[in-house]
Formats: sequence, structure tokens, C-alpha cells
Amino acid sequence: MDTSKHPRIDPLAWVAPDASVCGDVVIGAGSRIMHGARLVGEGGGTLRIGRNCIVMQNAVVRATFRHPCSVADHCLIGPCAHVAGAVLEDQVFVATGAAVFHGAHLGRGTEVRVHATVHLRTRLAPHSMVPIGWVAVGDPARILPPSDHDEIWAVQAPLDFPNWVYGLDRGTPDLMVHITRRLSAALGAPAGDETPSDAGSG
Repeated sequence: MDTSKHPRIDPLAWVAPDASVCGDVVIGAGSRIMHGARLVGEGGGTLRIGRNCIVMQNAVVRATFRHPCSVADHCLIGPCAHVAGAVLEDQVFVATGAAVFHGAHLGRGTEVRVHATVHLRTRLAPHSMVPIGWVAVGDPARILPPSDHDEIWAVQAPLDFPNWVYGLDRGTPDLMVHITRRLSAALGAPAGDETPSDAGSG
């Protein structure tokens, strides 16, 4: 792990005193990281937050070594939302409790509504909308209700979550043993772990 990577927070940004920003994280001018939010560059992964973005209370935005994460300008990530290793273009809205997974790409002006999911390696065209609780999966994306589990899985299975995220074949014996050991070794103590005030949040 490269311990030389530390957060870089623009003087015109603000990070709440109980938020966490650690690792290779850049936060642009005018952005606001609210109470309890977690922004993490895991294992040396790069996380970029653009200008005038709002990351609301208890949201988690993270990058990994395999999957950097970038959030462009004027994006809003709602309370308790989770964005991991994805690309969000300008003016994207990720609502309360929504989840966006590794390798997803959300085009400009996309809306992911309350408790909706954007699966890994899914590409949403500009100005797409994922309805409340629905699931977007595939490239190009199919947007399906959660009741269509079999149809979702038919698209999701070939996207190969274990291999794409962890580099392990789904058929590996004791898969979770290998995943957790690999994560334990990769994560350790996050690089550049600092309190927001130490990181220059103002």
C-alpha cells in the first residue's frame, strides 16, 4: 500500500468533523461532505470528487485498487447511499439508500432514485432514470423491477461479480475464505488516514 497518498481537499470545500476522508481522495471546490459520510481510497485506489458536489449524511463513496471512482461536478449523493468504484458524470443524482457498484458508468444527468441499484459494469446513458427500488443491469442497461429476479440474474451472472471485483472465479472452492483473506491483506489500515481537520478541510 502506498502510504504517501493523502486526501487533498480544496480550501473552498467543507468536510463535516465526523465525516471520514482517507487515502488518495481529491475533493473539489464548493463540495460538501456531510456528517457521517465516508470517502475512502481503499488499497491505494483513487477517488475524485468534483466541484460543488454534495455527499449527504452517512453515504459511502469508495475506490479500490482495481476500481477507481470518480464523481464529476454538481452531483448529489443522498443519505446512506453507496457508490463503489464507479464513474458518475456531471449532475448525477443518487438518492437515499441507492447503491452503485464497481465499473458502473452513469451518464450526465442520470437519476438513481430511492433504494434503486445500479449493478457492476452497467452503463446508463445520459439522463437515464432508475425508478424507486428498481435495478439497472448490463451494457446497455436494462432497467427492471426487483420482482424480476430471474431476468436480472440472467444479465448479472455473466458480469461475474467475484472475478470483476475480487479477481476470483465464482467456482473457487471456499470462495468467501479467499475473498476475505484477500481483502484483509489489501485493506490493512487505510493509507493517509486523517481526521478532516488534519486534511485541511477548513
